Amino acid sequence: MAVAIGQARQTPVSRSKRKIPDYLICEVLDGKPLYYRGYEDVLAGKKTLEEIMGSSSLQALLISYLAKIIFSFIDDEKYFVLISKPGVHLNNRDNLSNDIGIYDQAILTPAKISKKYTNVPPKFVIEVDIGIAISELTETGYIYKKTGKLLDFGVEKVIWVLTEAQVVMVATKERIETFSWDKSIELMDGQEFNIGAFLVKKGVVVE
Repeated sequence: MAVAIGQARQTPVSRSKRKIPDYLICEVLDGKPLYYRGYEDVLAGKKTLEEIMGSSSLQALLISYLAKIIFSFIDDEKYFVLISKPGVHLNNRDNLSNDIGIYDQAILTPAKISKKYTNVPPKFVIEVDIGIAISELTETGYIYKKTGKLLDFGVEKVIWVLTEAQVVMVATKERIETFSWDKSIELMDGQEFNIGAFLVKKGVVVE
């Protein structure tokens, strides 16, 4: 872009040099803070923190649908089902959050329930879309890195529902598979879900 003679060239302030408040941090991955999607609008005074932390109506509907299925069959004497972005402390460089975490009560014992993030792995994790601002990583890079961290931590299965691509990714230590969300997919213990069929039943059209 041309600059008029005598006009001072303004040097943009890089994201790394700006002071970003800690309350805008959504997760920490490899020691690096990952901020809520839309955090720049908060810094600019265009939105409030509450406006960017909330889920879209589609995300909330799908999380509710999956939670309803889980609660319909889960043995609540054996498992804790944590929703509302439960945090997981993997180590001093990784603090992650999940949309739904299913914990074995033999691992997450009642004595370990506290006001802090859990420091033991869920058995299963479900994520609906990405809630962070992507900067250095691509969305695919973030999904694969976060998934790998969770699996290495001891999670048996990570399920991603990605509404933009209308797919479901299922990851275990052995394999990662991606399916159309119109396919019936096992959640756990032989119980299945079908995002596409659910949306059709409810009359919800996703473009």
